Parts: sequence; C-alpha cells; structure tokens
Amino acid sequence: MKPWYSLHAFIIPLIVFGTLAPKAGIAGDAKKGAAIYSQSCVACHGIDGKGSIPGAPDLMAKNGVLKSPDSVLIERITNGYQSKGSPMAMPPKGGNSSLTTQDISDVLAYIRQRFGGTDKR
Repeated sequence: MKPWYSLHAFIIPLIVFGTLAPKAGIAGDAKKGAAIYSQSCVACHGIDGKGSIPGAPDLMAKNGVLKSPDSVLIERITNGYQSKGSPMAMPPKGGNSSLTTQDISDVLAYIRQRFGGTDKR
C-alpha cells in the first residue's frame, strides 16, 4: 500500500495548475452572450455599455474594465465585485444565480465583441 502522501503529490499540482480548477478560457459564444446580456446585464450596464446606474463601469472606456484579463473578469462576474468608489457592488452572476460558467463565458465574448475589448486569456 502506498503512503497517503503519494496521492496528494498527484492531486495538489492538478489543483494548483488548473487541471481540476474552473477554466477561465472556456470559449464563449457572443451570439448566446448577447441574449444573456439583454436579460441579466443590461439593467445596470446599459444597452450601450456605458453604465445606466451610478457605479456601473463604462464598458466602452479605453482604459476601463475590459483591459483586464478574462480570468479576472470571469471571477468578478461569477463572485460579484465592487469597483473602487462605487456606491454599490455587482452581485454574483449579476444577480442571476442560474448562470453557468458557459453562460458567463458567452457574456464575456459578447461584451468584448460589442464594446471593443480584446480577448485577454
């Protein structure tokens, strides 16, 4: 029988290097993302992406949030985020708890396509 630590020697690197961790680089479908954005995101971020409530970031800003890598944006969308100086935070999954990891990747693909951010995986 092998010592208990030999299993850990295999599992820990898998988790640390992302084999078992959620992938930030799941390919998104911008067309599906547009439908999700219109249902779950537009109320705060606006049709034009400029933000329709105080504190919602302008997705069109040249040096705005879309300069961040996909991994950061996916984490913020998934877990919620409060921008510095914002009076309120974005809730996890934009308040739509039914969004899947694929849905979030689709929304991000749409946002990058529609509002000009580049893919930063």
